Amino acid sequence: MNERILIVEDDADMRELLEEVLTEVDFEVVAAVNGRFALAHIENLQEQIDLVITDLQMPELKGDELLVKVRQSRPETPVIVITAFGSVENAVEMVKQGAYSYLTKPFATKDLLEVVTGALMQTAAARAHAMLLREIPALDTRIIGASRPMRELQDIISRAGPSDSNILITGESGTGKELVARAVHDASTRSRKEFVAVNCAAIPVELVESELFGHTGQAFTGARQARAGLFETADGGTLFLDEIGELPLNIQPKLLRVLQESTIRRVGDNRERQVDVRLIAASNRDLEKAVASGEFREDLYWRINVINLSVPPLRTRAFDIPLLVEHFLAKIAKKQNTAPRSITPETLALLTVYSWQGNVRELENTIERAVALARGPILTIEDLPERIREASSQTAAILATAKSKRLTLADLEREYILEVLSESGGNKSRAAETLGLDRKTLYRKLDEYRESNPDLQNQKD
Repeated sequence: MNERILIVEDDADMRELLEEVLTEVDFEVVAAVNGRFALAHIENLQEQIDLVITDLQMPELKGDELLVKVRQSRPETPVIVITAFGSVENAVEMVKQGAYSYLTKPFATKDLLEVVTGALMQTAAARAHAMLLREIPALDTRIIGASRPMRELQDIISRAGPSDSNILITGESGTGKELVARAVHDASTRSRKEFVAVNCAAIPVELVESELFGHTGQAFTGARQARAGLFETADGGTLFLDEIGELPLNIQPKLLRVLQESTIRRVGDNRERQVDVRLIAASNRDLEKAVASGEFREDLYWRINVINLSVPPLRTRAFDIPLLVEHFLAKIAKKQNTAPRSITPETLALLTVYSWQGNVRELENTIERAVALARGPILTIEDLPERIREASSQTAAILATAKSKRLTLADLEREYILEVLSESGGNKSRAAETLGLDRKTLYRKLDEYRESNPDLQNQKD
């Protein structure tokens, strides 16, 4: 299907000129005589609109007001502003607010087609992600992600949650291990009871035992009265021990005994107390190596690692980034009691190709920083940290290729998938994992491409 362009222009001669030029090069065009009529098209989300070209000065609803509506309803849709020479400053301001570009009247046909093509290709990467994501069912809102690794993780959570087995969550720092632990708790029969989380690395070594198991009054200097520990606090519910690999060696056998006997003994007390707690532990360290080096007890390792959940790093599930960005923008808006910011498609495309060594935590911090320092209501590339802007070369190369070939949105999706397949040495399983797609979905798409590319027949499963 050809790209569909909405023209918003109250001047009949200019409107007819735009329609004529764009339809001659096979764009589909729909026209509106003012902003109010255009708004009806924009707010009808079932209607395909790939680009909006709007005059700046119009009765009823001006171009800048229409831009805000477009960014709210269709944040992935680019807007080109047409302005008279005297209104250039206002047009530039609209670009700062998220418009793709502007044209000053009178303009050459060549300039019009160049900026239109650039706008469509600049947004195609973000749209390709959206096209793929529409094929994937919605998931639990706590675990944000529609990629195959995250769907597999959620499937395991749904099956492991109702059991009462101990769980070890592994993954790099910042991947969201505590959120996974909370999702397990919510899926369990203990969901109405306490979920108690503690970071073992944050507790002073001399206080770990009393924090976990509690203490009597006068048990040690500073202990003025008896205090229940975290196991008692979590009784009937779930205790989440983050960074369990940092637990001191002298505490590990005491934790093992609690897991075996379901009893605790407060520091300074001889009485055993019964506790009913499900343990979920997490670590960003390789605990098997810690066991081999003597830093972690092997018997404790196997006791906590009944079920292992591995949280994938963000760089392996880039298709989830648009969903995460939308989630963080909504979260920040709720916290600040404001309307959610939107983000330009090219900015979203750049976030998608960045490597994110700090994973989801780094992405959230980046979005929070961008919102705090943004120059306008629309987040742009200029609002991102320099380290991320420097990663734009890869995005620029993809967009330049798309523009030079005059690709449609479906073409860009095809190019992207075939490029990943090529980088995977033709291995479809590896390509599907990189793309975050089911093999079934990838196979179906490749079947569609084979007619025009017989070489795909030779690629490996």
